Amino acid sequence: MRSPIAIAVGVIVLGLTPLAPARGPARAPDPAPRPSVTWGVSPSSPKGPNGRTMFAYKLDPGANLTDYVAVTNHSARPVTLTVYASDAVTTPQGGFDLLPAARPPVDVGSWVSLTARTLTIPSTSRVDVPFTVTVPDNATPGDHVGGIVASLAATTTDAQGNRVAVDHRVGTRIYLRVTGELRPALALEDVRIQHHGSLNPFGGGDVTATATVRNTGNVRLGGRPVTDVAGPLGLGARTASGAALPEILPGGAIRTTVQLTGAPPLFRLAVTTTVTPAAVDGQVLDPTPETASHRVTVWAVPWSQLLLVVLVAGAVWAFVAVRRHRRRRAARAMERAIAAARDEGRAEAAATAAPDAPPVGLGATRAGPPRSGTTSTPPAPTDDEFK
Repeated sequence: MRSPIAIAVGVIVLGLTPLAPARGPARAPDPAPRPSVTWGVSPSSPKGPNGRTMFAYKLDPGANLTDYVAVTNHSARPVTLTVYASDAVTTPQGGFDLLPAARPPVDVGSWVSLTARTLTIPSTSRVDVPFTVTVPDNATPGDHVGGIVASLAATTTDAQGNRVAVDHRVGTRIYLRVTGELRPALALEDVRIQHHGSLNPFGGGDVTATATVRNTGNVRLGGRPVTDVAGPLGLGARTASGAALPEILPGGAIRTTVQLTGAPPLFRLAVTTTVTPAAVDGQVLDPTPETASHRVTVWAVPWSQLLLVVLVAGAVWAFVAVRRHRRRRAARAMERAIAAARDEGRAEAAATAAPDAPPVGLGATRAGPPRSGTTSTPPAPTDDEFK
């Protein structure tokens, strides 16, 4: 019966080693492909897999134990596999991986002793392999992580026609905690902050915080990065959280990014990036770890807002200048109209006065009181005045 554990073909491809390219006459076509090979690795007991998904231990320095790993061939033909233990590492993307096959382990992988290194397993069969874990007397307290691997070496041809060796590996994890003082701690390294302004003068810019989160303690940890942004005197404060961090092994590190939108362009922004260590798999962290923090100030010049202010000021100045010009032009037009009306009035007055009195200096007698020293004799009455 097939085991319920996960199986895969070439789950991990490591150590592509170029061999000499084919030379000479045309190479004969490869023979028909052999049936696919699938196998699985899981925790076991002397009687077979017992439902565990990983090896999890808590041991004192100097302690040892014996356990079993099941290697199952799910294929229709026999397969020969190499079985060994190695140390685990955290990839920069936050994945779980083991050291390359050519690199010897120095931690928990070196503490595991298998009774068999090479296994030839018949078709659709399983082998339960015993192994011993021996913790050194000087082992440091905390988590030590590794895995047991069953690998199959094969050769293939790449796109350039070169023959390459490929190592297909399938394994199961080992989590071993050595008793002693625990020191959960994360650190922020190589923090880079970028501010990108917005073309929308009524919207804020974007702040991108990128950092390396390194596990500087002795227990595996998770967490969630947070970025806070604020202007002078705390104005326009904003907060954004990044994605939850995957499990980071002691000594491991991953690169993470927090994106914050709507950051107000207040010329100078204080950007604080923090990450608080968090337990994984229901662990209890004692003592409570401190929050790692990094603070820096960045320029956030409101270019679009300044452009808007310039445009508005220019529009107001143009409006005032146009109104002032129109008023001056209207005032000059009014002055010209008043002057024209005044001249027209004078001309009309002169034209009206001409028929009533001849101009002075043309023999007209000027009326007025009699001059002194003269006698004026009234005219004699006519007969008509006595009638």
